[in-house]
Amino acid sequence: MRRLRTALCGRLGIDLPIIQAPVGSAAVPELVAAVSEAGGLGMLALTWQNPDQARQSIRRTRELTTRPFGANVVLDFPVDDVLTVCLEEKLPIISTFWGDPSPVHSRIQQAGALHLHTIGDLAEAVHAVTAGVDVVVAQGWEAGGHVRGGTTTMSLVPAVVDAVGPVPVVAAGGIADGRGVAAALALGAQAAMLGTRFLAADEAATHEVYRQHLIAATGADTVHTLCFDGGWPNAPHRALRNTTVRRWQTAGSPPAPLRPGEGDVVAADASGQEHHRYEDLMPLPGMTGDLAAMALYAGQSVSLVHDVSPAARVLRDIAGQAAATIDLLRSPAT
Repeated sequence: MRRLRTALCGRLGIDLPIIQAPVGSAAVPELVAAVSEAGGLGMLALTWQNPDQARQSIRRTRELTTRPFGANVVLDFPVDDVLTVCLEEKLPIISTFWGDPSPVHSRIQQAGALHLHTIGDLAEAVHAVTAGVDVVVAQGWEAGGHVRGGTTTMSLVPAVVDAVGPVPVVAAGGIADGRGVAAALALGAQAAMLGTRFLAADEAATHEVYRQHLIAATGADTVHTLCFDGGWPNAPHRALRNTTVRRWQTAGSPPAPLRPGEGDVVAADASGQEHHRYEDLMPLPGMTGDLAAMALYAGQSVSLVHDVSPAARVLRDIAGQAAATIDLLRSPAT
């Protein structure tokens, strides 16, 4: 839709200013390719893959789409080898998160890729631009999954736009439909990044139990917490309030290893590997057990997730609503 195109769309090679957030294990090649094929930007999440797995994920995505897509790495982990694979595979877009982008920026730039970096406050945004990043992703506190800052999207995005312009800004957190995309553009962002909505896409690697909890939940059912820290300690995140969260909070939110049910096996995956309470893993296809007790990551926009749909339909519906909202705002009052 031409009236939704921004300058950033041209730089990214996409038709719509809609980016699929790198939603951990759910961001499999099938989801990433479907989003890109539909005109948005799909993003692989490669931090927790080894280099061979990362290369396979990139090549599998390329088998499914000829459109641009990117990959995200979390700088709080040792990702040099995975980043090397991304650059060897000539990915056009690299996204980084949770750390200082300075040490990796020159490598990304020299490889000819665009560097997106996600921030949670104004100081981080200014530092990212000083480091040379090409695009700043401003993540509001409403976001699901791991959350960097404590400022709402509505407050953070325009402040970041004012501080770092003309560097383009992407809005993230609390956006799950076309009205949210239109609002992000009105705040000065050149695109919106959506995660929670894509967790309920057909192609996402999310268990049906997880999907049904997303559909049934509202924003009030989410909690900003440190509960699911197994694998990524001291990293705040937003998830649905479930039995694990409630037991932990009732006990006074003690640290490990003093949490209730510490060490409980709550699920097993298709290979038979056991997974424990308080792990930072979401329910994946093929798992069995008490899946509702696992980390059910979701942002406050979960109130707007009403069904499971193909990613292409999600993109089409969001873009259509965004365009209609913009047209409505442009129409003279009657």
